[in-house]
Amino acid sequence: MTVSRLSALFLVMLMLAGCGGRAVLGLEPENVVKSSAAVPAPLVNDKTGPKAIIPVFVATSRERSGDLSLPYTSKRSPSLNFARVDIGIPPNHKNGEVEKSNSKPNPARHFAATTFQPLDNRQIFIDRINAELARRPAEKREIFIFVHGYNNNFADSVFRQAQIAYDYALPAVAVHYSWPSAAALGLYVYDRDSATYGREGLAELLQLLTKAKASRVLLVGHSMGSFVVMEALTKLAETGHHDVLRRLSGVMLAAPDIDVDVFQSQVADIGKLPRPFVVLVSRADRALNVSGRITGGHARVGDGSSIPMLQKLGILVLDASSLDGGSHGVFASSPTLMAMSRSGQLSRRDPPRR
Repeated sequence: MTVSRLSALFLVMLMLAGCGGRAVLGLEPENVVKSSAAVPAPLVNDKTGPKAIIPVFVATSRERSGDLSLPYTSKRSPSLNFARVDIGIPPNHKNGEVEKSNSKPNPARHFAATTFQPLDNRQIFIDRINAELARRPAEKREIFIFVHGYNNNFADSVFRQAQIAYDYALPAVAVHYSWPSAAALGLYVYDRDSATYGREGLAELLQLLTKAKASRVLLVGHSMGSFVVMEALTKLAETGHHDVLRRLSGVMLAAPDIDVDVFQSQVADIGKLPRPFVVLVSRADRALNVSGRITGGHARVGDGSSIPMLQKLGILVLDASSLDGGSHGVFASSPTLMAMSRSGQLSRRDPPRR
């Protein structure tokens, strides 16, 4: 059986997003498509515009705002909001980076939104995703769901998903779940509480995506976003939605910022994990070392200290401690894996082990 590029990419945890950094979307009123019935026209590239555009479908538990630079805030919404955001990749883009500005971005130099379209309801959201899937060959009708980590505002996280999709040439439809991170280094506790709050919205999104006409649905969480993923899967298992868990073609936790004891409890509550279930760890991950200190010295699942426990649970562990520095965001910027992805090598061989 032929392994798709996305499937191979999944096995080596390429869908990571860096924590931190401030960004704005750069929207103007003319970039906003007000009617859900309209289909955004593709932007024609020119010498001053983006070299590529990545559509990202968004479900978020953030509150809407009237600010076009950040149309969703850090406040918690009692219901999901839906949108499509088309992200322009600048001509000067360097693989692995998100070139961004904390003021109005220049599309010739920075990631910027070319179109923002709020979608009125769940049905319109899923209809649009199905329309995107229908444009692909049957064997490439895949969905890549990404859940961002701590200290990300809305623009930070959608830009990172677009960067990953572009740099690794992912064929999948990008679906982004944005939970209400405060996007502030000093508000770790707020983000931890928001991650717990965000599990309801992600569980709802996963239920909704069972209606998608996709051949594969891969769920990826980075850092604190991995906690959101595990809590959502626990919620689905406890409410009897095992059909939703079976719909997942795989789950990946990249550099998970989860207490080891809490993780084992989550796994027990979920029961039968989706397969493959992959955890990326790194002993060189300084961010998780800081998180461990903040939380009283408790080991984090992604810090590489609990590999035997993960393997005992039947989880595939990939140790990135020595791969291109092994940092918290190594797989968003790894030149080794980007080269392998674009050459097609990842579809023909096992992931690198160091």
